[in-house]
Amino acid sequence: MADYTKELEKYLLEAGCHFDRQGKGDHEIWFSPISKVKFVIDKHIKSRHTANAVLKQAGLPKQF
Repeated sequence: MADYTKELEKYLLEAGCHFDRQGKGDHEIWFSPISKVKFVIDKHIKSRHTANAVLKQAGLPKQF
């Protein structure tokens, strides 16, 4: 099964999003200047649906 986390983080950084702080466990809190919201990223995203949901929260189009 694929791990989408690295590709997702690369895409978010290119879009101007940035790491805000460490969350609970293996989660990170990121901020999107596009949607002006903070969102959570799991460090082990195995589903393309979850990766696309994170992009939607960041105000970006589907990528996976």
